Amino acid sequence: MSRALEVFYVPLLFLTVTLVGGLRVADRFVFARPPLSALVLAVLLVTALVRCGALAPQRLMHPGRSTLQNLSGATVLMTMFAAAVQAFNSVIPESGLPRLGVIVFLFVLLLNTIAASIDRTHVLRSTAVILGSSFVLKFIVLAALSDPAGGWLKRALLATLAGVTLGTLTQEPFAPVTGYASFFALALFLGGLALLPRRYDGDEQALVAARQLSGGTK
Repeated sequence: MSRALEVFYVPLLFLTVTLVGGLRVADRFVFARPPLSALVLAVLLVTALVRCGALAPQRLMHPGRSTLQNLSGATVLMTMFAAAVQAFNSVIPESGLPRLGVIVFLFVLLLNTIAASIDRTHVLRSTAVILGSSFVLKFIVLAALSDPAGGWLKRALLATLAGVTLGTLTQEPFAPVTGYASFFALALFLGGLALLPRRYDGDEQALVAARQLSGGTK
């Protein structure tokens, strides 16, 4: 990762995701506070990224870097975690049975991703699929069911879900701009993950050498 990316562009990108991911638009602008479940899911995602080598924290913070460099590295890590929390916050339904179902769905998928974290490409692709499927469920399927005006999609879904109490599935309706904002935030977040410094062979040896050098200069 170049210095410009680390110091300016990547933190700014993740800060944008943090702000936009919590945006809800109905009759007014609301910034939704992330639930505790979003923090847990973000921890699982970061764990998966570190295990597969898509994120190498030792390349952002280690004794061989200056204080300012370590500070900028810490900023990248903190803003990335905040963005992960808001990315999950944006795709978790607001209430009811869908909220519980999606949280459990994401939790199980992320645990499976951690257990099977083969490589960076696999985990990044899995993350895109997980967030994308949750986005479709919330902003297309549930939004159609919650639309007071109805439409062909709502009629089709109601026919499919015959016998299910609709009140357990519907959500508070938001303006369409909320879905666009969430899509924008998720796209930025996935792009930011691809920019994170990855782990290469020999990183551990380089870190040990840096620690030895740092200890020898004291």
